[in-house]
Amino acid sequence: MKKKTKMIFLKILFYIFVIYFSVSLIIYFYQRNLMYHPGANNYLNEGPLNHKIDKIYINSDKNLIGWHHKKNKNFKTLLFFHGNAGKLDNRIYKLNEFANLNLNYLIFAYRGFSGNEGKPSEQGIYKDAKAAKEWLNSNNVNDQSIILYGESLGTAVAIELAKENKFAGVILESPFTSMEILAQKFYPYLPVKMILKDKYKSIDKINKIVSPILVIHGKKDKIVPFYMGEEIYKRFTGTKFKYFSDYDDHMIDFNNDLINSIKSFISSLN
Repeated sequence: MKKKTKMIFLKILFYIFVIYFSVSLIIYFYQRNLMYHPGANNYLNEGPLNHKIDKIYINSDKNLIGWHHKKNKNFKTLLFFHGNAGKLDNRIYKLNEFANLNLNYLIFAYRGFSGNEGKPSEQGIYKDAKAAKEWLNSNNVNDQSIILYGESLGTAVAIELAKENKFAGVILESPFTSMEILAQKFYPYLPVKMILKDKYKSIDKINKIVSPILVIHGKKDKIVPFYMGEEIYKRFTGTKFKYFSDYDDHMIDFNNDLINSIKSFISSLN
């Protein structure tokens, strides 16, 4: 009887292992479908652009669509890196606010987003970001005149680019410490460190940045926990500013307080 019970127990363990291994294998092969959502819209639609843009194309592996707003050649240029979901149109409410500031801006879509060819990956998106910077350079905008702005996933992109070059400044909206840690929060039962392809280890890179930073985060963020933005801010030893909202979730409200914080940060860079 004991032998039979033992056999049943071992068989159950075997089935559990097979199921666990199968789920892990499926996640391994389809993880980028879980991470990147080009067709989703987690953002606000705030009507049309209230200012003029030039539709441009950036040459990475494939052509990437971008919107360029050039207000004054003497102003700094905001290079915007979007999050893991949606199209350029979903950031119009932010772009309208940027256009009211003494700024030029360039926003572009990564590979696989906003109709661009290709599929997103960590290294691919880094390459796209570098291509966008080089597009600005080729249009007479040097690195010291560029402010990097990362939104959620885009914060990891901004940090990666900023660790290699000196920019006027870096703005990080809802930053996370690393995708490994964030993925473990949502999938605690999986061997994340073993199977995760795109790791975005921002916390290991933050102190390689030599530019001033502004960290923006909502304390009610349910997607990227507030403590991650706080940890990024605390870990950074350079010139830093913060806007921590008691009321905002992941979608930061672009209210007067936030706009004034961004304006103050930009003024400090002059």
